[in-house]
Amino acid sequence: MERDQIMAIPGDATGSNDPVATLRALGLLGDLDVHFARFMGRLAARAVAVSASVAEKVDSAEPAPLELAAALASRATAQGDVCVNLRQWAWRWRAGAVESAAVAPPPIDEWLKRLRASPVVGWPGERHPLILDRRGRLYLYRYWSYERQFADELLQRAGADLAEVDETRLRVDLDGLFPRPPDLKGPDWQKVAAAVAALKRVCVISGGPGTGKTSTVLRILALLTAQAGARPLRIALAAPTGKAAARLQESIRAAKPALRLAAAQAAQIPEEASTLHRLLGGRPDSAAFRHHQDNPLPLDVLVVDEVSMVGLALMAKTVDALPPGARLILLGDKDQLASVEAGSVLGEICAGAGRFSPGFRERLAAVTGETLPEGREAASPLADAIVLLRHSFRFGAASGIGALARAVNRGDAAEALGLLRDVRYADIDWRLLEGAEALPEPLAQAVAAGFAPYLQAVASGAEPSVVFERFNHFRVLGVLRDGPFGVVALNRLCETVLRERGSLDSRQPWYAGRPVMIVRNDYNLRLFNGDIGITLPDPDDSGRVKVYFLGGDGALRGFVPARLPEHETVYAMTVHKSQGSEFDHVALVTPHEPSPVLGRELIYTALTRARQRVSFYGVLTVVAAAVERRLRRSSGLRDRLWVEPRLGGGR
Repeated sequence: MERDQIMAIPGDATGSNDPVATLRALGLLGDLDVHFARFMGRLAARAVAVSASVAEKVDSAEPAPLELAAALASRATAQGDVCVNLRQWAWRWRAGAVESAAVAPPPIDEWLKRLRASPVVGWPGERHPLILDRRGRLYLYRYWSYERQFADELLQRAGADLAEVDETRLRVDLDGLFPRPPDLKGPDWQKVAAAVAALKRVCVISGGPGTGKTSTVLRILALLTAQAGARPLRIALAAPTGKAAARLQESIRAAKPALRLAAAQAAQIPEEASTLHRLLGGRPDSAAFRHHQDNPLPLDVLVVDEVSMVGLALMAKTVDALPPGARLILLGDKDQLASVEAGSVLGEICAGAGRFSPGFRERLAAVTGETLPEGREAASPLADAIVLLRHSFRFGAASGIGALARAVNRGDAAEALGLLRDVRYADIDWRLLEGAEALPEPLAQAVAAGFAPYLQAVASGAEPSVVFERFNHFRVLGVLRDGPFGVVALNRLCETVLRERGSLDSRQPWYAGRPVMIVRNDYNLRLFNGDIGITLPDPDDSGRVKVYFLGGDGALRGFVPARLPEHETVYAMTVHKSQGSEFDHVALVTPHEPSPVLGRELIYTALTRARQRVSFYGVLTVVAAAVERRLRRSSGLRDRLWVEPRLGGGR
């Protein structure tokens, strides 16, 4: 729960001794959080009543402290946290809501002591509905289990030695696959990443747009198939969403011919990517998958792209389904927004990255021929498994987008605002919005110009592939879904602007050119959350339209509108939904007031969706506050991976 939310609790909200009811009335807890809290209270009371040592449990009989903690733990997972740090929550409460006695927990040490006495709260390693660790982090049991399982498995794989590697051949193959770019300064980190993937069972590659993550992984797969010799490798490509899988698939198919591989070797590198749910054997209305530790995936190498979008639960289940001897290669941008689901997996994996251990650094230098930074002893084996790609081939020294992205990642608001005001950069610009009522005027011109090539292609009957390509030239991005600056209002505005300028006829709900995004999975139709379709005339029936979806393999699938699962118009989309996509020009509309979701990760993600130009619409002080604010999710994964890298997850 954010500090500004806590501070919003009115000082006279003292008419009840039930903090859970008070927070629910204020909209800070959901119905599920309340029901879970009440259930924990009843379960604890029942256990106390039947306990042989009731006297020892008397302090746990008061339900309010337990129910408040349980409700906060439930709410935390809904907001993207893996757990709730009760020490931090109590500090924020005291800093911002001292007068709100209705939600006052006991002093923190007393609160934690009462929770530890409760029969529904256990130590890490015990099996109770709630798990409380020594740092005051309270988990729902399943999320504690996911965190422990994932951390233990990742550390074990990172620390395991591979079978004998022919390092002489490895160096020859690396030199052939990674000729040094003439203008590159410093180490060739793509080449280093490939060496790490060849020498380790886990390789994590993080880099911003244009740093060559996909081209690097393609060369890694060529390297691994060459190292395997006559034994063919079983390789799978996956991503968290259908859109991200399609982009990975397109990139691999486009770049593969340039490697000029032998036919047998090229055949081992797949050209199709799937979603993680489909790879693992997802079942409708079930959290369980067909593949798991006892029925592992039949793979030697698994590549997962856009890992920043993968939540902790799905990542834990993915690693659990991987055979012990298989390689795991994770790709993503650690600085992007974390997943919609609970966890910030890639960011926490990369938290201690940057230096290899001295011994492994020497080994890498020998096989790559690169001069690497001095190594340092690391507490975690992950230090030798992570490579950060630093050189952007897209955003050069003259790029305003690149300079702004670096300033945002540093949290340098003054530099970021200076860049937005700097007219020397043609690829970034800023327009002041006086208020929601002023939004149509500055945005109208950008919307009309940005979507004009797309709508001209629709009107001229261009091939669907051309229509889709032109649709991705421009997109409006919003921070929120609802409200005057939300994407629902922005989509209405876009339709109004385009209709008034004669670019479309939106008198009918299903007009030619209407773009829609699927927002609910339909496994029968193979349409998934985030898939984008475009409404076009049906070539077999001139009197009707279909909504067409373009697969990564170029295959076109059309559906009559009535068959579609839940969907919405998508001239504008949230920044979260834009992850995994790229557009030539992005128009980012920020609200007039700070928002709990508005931080530097969101600004960075939005501006790096653009290949050529970003336009900001809003108030610079709101953007500045967002740049200064890092959104950290509550979790123990970073400690497990970097502070206490041991198996088993102690207390």
